[in-house]
Amino acid sequence: MTAAQAVLLAVVVLPATVGAVLALTRAERAAAPVAVATAAVTTVLAAVAALARPALAYPFVAGADFALEADALAALTLPMVAGVTLLVLVFAAGSIRAARPRFHGLMLLFAAAALTTVTAASLPALLFAWELMGATSYALIGFWWRDADRVSAGLTAFITTRTADLGLYVAAGAALAGGAGMALSALPAAESPWRHVIAAGILVAALGKAAQLPFSFWLSGAMKGPSPVSALLHSAAMVAMGGYLLLRVEPLLASTGWAGPAAAWIGAVTAVLMGFVALAQRELKQLLAASTVAQLGFVVLAAGVGAVSGGAAHLVAHASTKALLFLAAGAWLTALGTEELAALRGAGRRWRVVGVSATVGALALAGIAPLSLWATKDAVLAAALEASAWLYAAGLVAAALSAAYAGKVLWTIWHRGARAEAAEGGTGKVGPLEQAPLLVLAAGAAVLGILALPPVSRSLAGALGGHGAVAPVELLVSAAIALVVLLLMLRVRVPEPGWAVRWLGLEAAAHAVVVRPSLGLAHALARFDDLVLDRAVTAAAGAVPVLARAAARFDDRALDTGVEATAHAADATGRGAARLDDDVVDGAVEGLAGRVRRLGQLARAPQTGAVHQYFLQAVAVLAVGVVAWSVYAVMG
Repeated sequence: MTAAQAVLLAVVVLPATVGAVLALTRAERAAAPVAVATAAVTTVLAAVAALARPALAYPFVAGADFALEADALAALTLPMVAGVTLLVLVFAAGSIRAARPRFHGLMLLFAAAALTTVTAASLPALLFAWELMGATSYALIGFWWRDADRVSAGLTAFITTRTADLGLYVAAGAALAGGAGMALSALPAAESPWRHVIAAGILVAALGKAAQLPFSFWLSGAMKGPSPVSALLHSAAMVAMGGYLLLRVEPLLASTGWAGPAAAWIGAVTAVLMGFVALAQRELKQLLAASTVAQLGFVVLAAGVGAVSGGAAHLVAHASTKALLFLAAGAWLTALGTEELAALRGAGRRWRVVGVSATVGALALAGIAPLSLWATKDAVLAAALEASAWLYAAGLVAAALSAAYAGKVLWTIWHRGARAEAAEGGTGKVGPLEQAPLLVLAAGAAVLGILALPPVSRSLAGALGGHGAVAPVELLVSAAIALVVLLLMLRVRVPEPGWAVRWLGLEAAAHAVVVRPSLGLAHALARFDDLVLDRAVTAAAGAVPVLARAAARFDDRALDTGVEATAHAADATGRGAARLDDDVVDGAVEGLAGRVRRLGQLARAPQTGAVHQYFLQAVAVLAVGVVAWSVYAVMG
């Protein structure tokens, strides 16, 4: 193993190992410093791996390796995931004051799963990371496990995403059947129709993780988790990984002829509809959650139209922007004890560092030039225009909605004539550990748009594929739309479409289409169990004593009798054998021994020790020999 490969392995193994140890210990004081130090080392290692571009593989099953690789796309995303994790954990060090080892351990495991997803080069590695990410997200969303609502929200997120995750298993099976192997780069070469099955399975799994329609509703409940969890889950892990996976397999989507357009339209429609949902929300974290789904819609759109470089740039810039906004929301939630927008009026003026940082994030989210999402969003829209004018139009509507809900946030936090006051449970304070990460993330939200501007965009397009620089006209049109909409939102009453408040009724629809039929099926199975299976078991249980008694009688009357007869026969046979041994065998042996004894005595008779007798015996033997030879000669 080379040094670069060891670094890549350490990027995923280090946070996973430390996270597992922390989650199982009770080191309250050491948990936060250890977690932050681990995240810092991981960030450095991620940067080194991004520069070295190593790859490694371990045998998993025949025809499939557990493979990791820091290619061009991973090299762009890997430091982002590690860096955001570090900043979120710094914030958590100041905001999480109970169960710290478990919290920081789970966060490191969650980050390790996301880092493994980024570098996964084969379906086995991807499946492992995907499962770990889902399990840890459930534990983190329901972290305050004594609150039934939070646990229920985590369970909803877990079941919804796990249902979609079944697509990955279907894709893995189809990849084996398709003959191309399970390396992600080899999937477009799979035989038809297996290639289409693989694309469909991955598309469903990625849409579920990215909370795209129709899976979007699970992200609303996920807001009940701690604010650092929301920040990491919505920015650099879990949700972002759904869009990232589609960018990773863009050649597969394009090879089918249908998966690319399907992803593009799902992303565009999600960006528009969830933009309305965000505009309708009255809680800051709910607004940000809906905006996350909408912004990930641009990434999914990019994967569908082949703009991998633009989608990757938007993913990275959005991670910094959304982590910033969620941490700001978390800081205000801790200080004020509420996330209601009405109670946050003037919060930006009360805590200036948080307010200014959040303003940078909101302006970037709105697409205001020259901040990050202005350029990255346009890189996606330029590619959409080449694919379809309707896609481009939908993208412009989604961009305008981004400016609208960002304007709603800005109007709230800088509202004149109001001063945000701490409600019951609010601390009234925002500590330095909670403020410091905001400044770093604000810098990222401001400058990361350079990834979509020349000459960086041309370099990215060459490495990742897709389009190069965005046309100046597109940049100007988008910037103008964002500025006009934002100014309107700051001057007029913000519309709140009532039909979108409950996230388009998606959760209710899921209950009607999935949960209720499932419950009905469960009740039917329960009745079948009571009426059929239980009765059958009861009848079988009643028959068992009857069979046992019959078996006992058979044992007494047949088996025992047979065994006793066999025993008697064996005893008689033994006695007969003993008599035969005593009367016959022993007598024969003793008679033979007596004859042998007499022959021995005869043989010893000539052995007197006198030499003349030995000579006489020799003469006698020779004489007998001569006589015998003479007789033979005469007769012959």
